[in-house]
Parts: sequence; structure tokens; C-alpha cells
Amino acid sequence: MIKPEDTDARAAAHAHWNSCAKPLGGLGLLETALEDIAALTGNADVDIRKRAVLVLCADNGVVCQGVTQSPSSVTAIVTENLAARRTSVCHMARTADCRVVPVDMGVLDFPGVPGVLSRRIGNGTADIAIGPAMTRAQAEQAVLTGIELVREQAEQGVRLLATGEMGIGNTTTSSAVASVLLERPVEEMTGRGAGLSNEGLARKIAVIQQAIACNQPDRHDILDVLSKVGGFDIAGMCGIFLGGALYRVPVLIDGFISAVAALCALRLCPAAGKAVLASHVSAEPAGHLVLEALGKQPLITAGMHLGEGTGAVAAMPLLDMACAVYHGCYTFDDGGIEAYQPLGDSQ
Repeated sequence: MIKPEDTDARAAAHAHWNSCAKPLGGLGLLETALEDIAALTGNADVDIRKRAVLVLCADNGVVCQGVTQSPSSVTAIVTENLAARRTSVCHMARTADCRVVPVDMGVLDFPGVPGVLSRRIGNGTADIAIGPAMTRAQAEQAVLTGIELVREQAEQGVRLLATGEMGIGNTTTSSAVASVLLERPVEEMTGRGAGLSNEGLARKIAVIQQAIACNQPDRHDILDVLSKVGGFDIAGMCGIFLGGALYRVPVLIDGFISAVAALCALRLCPAAGKAVLASHVSAEPAGHLVLEALGKQPLITAGMHLGEGTGAVAAMPLLDMACAVYHGCYTFDDGGIEAYQPLGDSQ
């Protein structure tokens, strides 16, 4: 059962920030993030030193509709390189002292390699332009798999998770899910992904419109939406956010795709929002719209849209620096300074 946040722990963290010899709220969202973590864990002694990025890898049948500039085979190639620690997120994670955990949720014809967790739901999804991506049972299995991944990480002592994904075609599925859940036009929710031309973007929009018309997903039923126009990676990340709330592990949203997964999680269980931290706002057109729907503010605005969890991992050093101040800064009392007091409407 996902319980409400611990308001006493939040208050204690807020009071501790205010005792530090600096302007009140001077670190802005970094202060709020640590307070959020305290409220989630029930402990104002915030510790995020052991962390991991879960990179969920899966293929999408809709690629056959020409909505991407890369074939599905690239998913398997990048998955293997994640295991070999050669991709962008691997180099960033090394700097951020973060473990990379690639997870095969359904990479097409993937034989499996050492270093990739096998949690296959299927051999890629079906083409959403002509029918459902997966069965409802598969969607449920993918969500439960995400929850289980968090449990495993928590048992290994992980105290901060980042969500990542790899799957050719997954900006198409995430745009479809976002369009349904936010009741916004497909054109508004769809971007160029890895770099589509104008013609390619128009085709992608038309395919998503066709998928929604064909499948008629029920926006009030998240599993229905995921099964009809989603992907194994999105459903699995939805489970990761739910698992973060259940096992009290904060989870960083990466970009647009994982933000859509977070939206699915909060629609399933609004209390799961206590575990969700926004790392950055994606350059995808609907990136800021999904974060607004989640009620989350990003720590970084850098025009990123790489995927793999890179934005989420990039936020980790910022949180480390916040923790350095939180745990190490001298207090007003230590410095013999009269403590600052809130004035007017300041917090």
C-alpha cells in the first residue's frame, strides 16, 4: 500500500535548510527536492549516495510504418552497448557515481547478453496503427515488473533511481499515450524524435492519429491506454514510479517518454507522486506540458532529448551538491549571525 508522505520529515528538512547560514530558500528547487526525499523516506537525514539508472529497452512494432529514421535493429545494438558501458548515459553515470542497469523488456529477437537483465514481456510490441500494442495482461505484467525492479534495487541499498529507456519508435508511442491522457491534439504532442524531416513528422502524426482512431483507448483506464498505444518500456517505467512510492525510493524522471510513464503512474495512484522528481524538461514539444500535468518543476533546462536516462543522471550531481550544503553548511548559530526570517509572502 502506498501511504501519504511524511509531513513531519518534510517539516524537519525544511527547518534544517532554514537553519543553514544562507538566504532562505536560496537553493530553490534543490532545497525542495531534498525536502521531497525526506517526506518520501520519512527521514530528514537525506542519503542518496547509492544510486542506479534503470534503462528499460524494448522495440515497437509501429516502426514498420516509417515513423523513425532508424530501424528496430538499432535497439538491440544500443542495448548491447549499454551492457558494455559505452553509451552516453554510461559515461555520464560514471561521472555521477551511478550504476547503469539495462533491462530487456522486449527487444526484438534479442538473444540476451551478460550485463542486461532479462525481463521480457514479449518480442517487441505489435503495430499500434492496426491494432493494440500488447494484451492487457502484458501491460499489467510490465507494470508489475517495474515495481519489482525497484524492490530489487532497494534491497541492494539503492537510495536514488533514475528512469531511462531505449527503444526505436518510443517517441511515437509516448506521444500517443500523452495525446490520449491529456486530451490534446496529436500535432501538439508529437515531435521529431531522433531527427525526422518535415515529411517524416507529418507521417508520424498521421500514424498516431490512425492508432488512436483504430484502438479507441479509454483514457480513464490506464492499462487500456498502455496496452493499446503504449510500449513495454513505458509500462515498465510506470511501474518504477509506483515502486518508488511503495518502497520509498525517489525516482528521477528523465525526459518526455519517462514523464509520460510517470503520468500513467499518477493516474493509476495519485499518491505515487511523492516519489517523483523531475530532472529536466525535454526539448520534445510536449515535454513541458506533461510536467505541468504532473505538477513537477525540472531542475535543468538544457534542451536535452537524448534518452537513455541522460537527463536524470545529469541531475544527480546537482542533488549531491545540495546534500553537501544540507549536511555540511554552518548554521546561523555557529556563525553568530542572526537567523533570517521570512518577510511578506516569502517562504
